[in-house]
Amino acid sequence: MPNAVVTGANRGLGAEWVRQLLDDGWAVFAGYRNELGRLTTFENSNLTTHQLDVQSNESVAAFADHAPEHIDLLVNNAGVADGRWRNLSEIDDAWALEVIDINALGPVRVVKALYEKMNHTTLTKVAMISSLMASIDDCEMGRSYAYRASKTALNMFTVSMKKEAVADNITFVILHPGWVKTDMGGDRAPVEIPHSITGMRNVLASRTLENSGEFVQFDGELLPW
Repeated sequence: MPNAVVTGANRGLGAEWVRQLLDDGWAVFAGYRNELGRLTTFENSNLTTHQLDVQSNESVAAFADHAPEHIDLLVNNAGVADGRWRNLSEIDDAWALEVIDINALGPVRVVKALYEKMNHTTLTKVAMISSLMASIDDCEMGRSYAYRASKTALNMFTVSMKKEAVADNITFVILHPGWVKTDMGGDRAPVEIPHSITGMRNVLASRTLENSGEFVQFDGELLPW
């Protein structure tokens, strides 16, 4: 039975990752920050949950200690929004730094802590949940300064990590889930959560060491940096 680790798994996209993986016969180790949320609705012996604060090295280390010894898939999904500041005068610099810490450095902490459990003879896949808003080429509206910057930084961290991870049989993909009907995306979003996750899983299925580090939309479209 393959093992998956999912962060930010108690609601929204993360919870749907868990549901679909469990339904397909995976054992899932799911991280949540404060409350179990939707994880309490999954009655499955292959699900294990553990508290995780990606801002805390101590929390990440404890999470990694309890994770399976052999990890086949890591979904770095935990993240936050920034309030969609409309102009420079609205930016809260303390909160901006926290957004960057959670969205960009948090996933790196998780990869670092779990690396030895992902480094084995079979291919391990790491999904970094980013956003089209990370694209510098696509930034036409501006706004959401910290969120955009945090996801752009996440993309750069990922491309840097994949350079050394190829030698350890680990492949990365940077995923844009689409504009999805979540708490962040809102009710006007055109993409339903299950459709987004199914699409991202299809993208994951095509990952190899040769295409590691690509920036891909849930429907398979390659995105501009």
